[in-house]
Amino acid sequence: MTQKPKKCKGINKAHGYDGCGKEVLKRTYGLCSYCYWDWMQNTEAGQVHYKKQFIPKVESRTKKEIKKKERQRNESLKTIARLKNDARVPFQKFIRMRDANDACISCGTTTAKIWHAGHYFKAEIFTGLVFNEMNVNKQCEKCNTFLDGNESEYRKGLVKKYGKEAVSRLDELSNSKRDYKFDREELRKIKKEYQQKIKELNK
Repeated sequence: MTQKPKKCKGINKAHGYDGCGKEVLKRTYGLCSYCYWDWMQNTEAGQVHYKKQFIPKVESRTKKEIKKKERQRNESLKTIARLKNDARVPFQKFIRMRDANDACISCGTTTAKIWHAGHYFKAEIFTGLVFNEMNVNKQCEKCNTFLDGNESEYRKGLVKKYGKEAVSRLDELSNSKRDYKFDREELRKIKKEYQQKIKELNK
């Protein structure tokens, strides 16, 4: 059904406002866009309407813009160390979720109360392997913390899980990943990547 143009003349809340009398297709309270704005600015009823309908939206949008700028500013002030820690949170959560049904990579226990995402090649030495998924696996607190990683048994667990050839490639990779320095964009990308992987696991 084709919509017919109607005269610009106030109705409902704008009743009594004459408008311009032109025939238009789009009207609000019977008014064209120009007269609708004029009604809101120059009549008591229009001003009440404007304050209720538009000012809260403007204030809300302004608050969102301020918060967004604050987040961007805070992000720009973060150190590399802070960005790395930010990225490790979703990465380690992903590892624990990925290995949820696995036993401890080192000792094989399934009854630990606290589980870690433990590194085979230590994160503080082999910095380039911090976010290597093969190098990080579900590990019980005892092995990771109190047995300093339980490396000999960890290696056996790696071979069992990934195979000798894959572990050998990880050994070779470790030589080039000592003292690797991530840049800001890399760390932000890693954080987003593992946030997305967590979402996919939760589906």
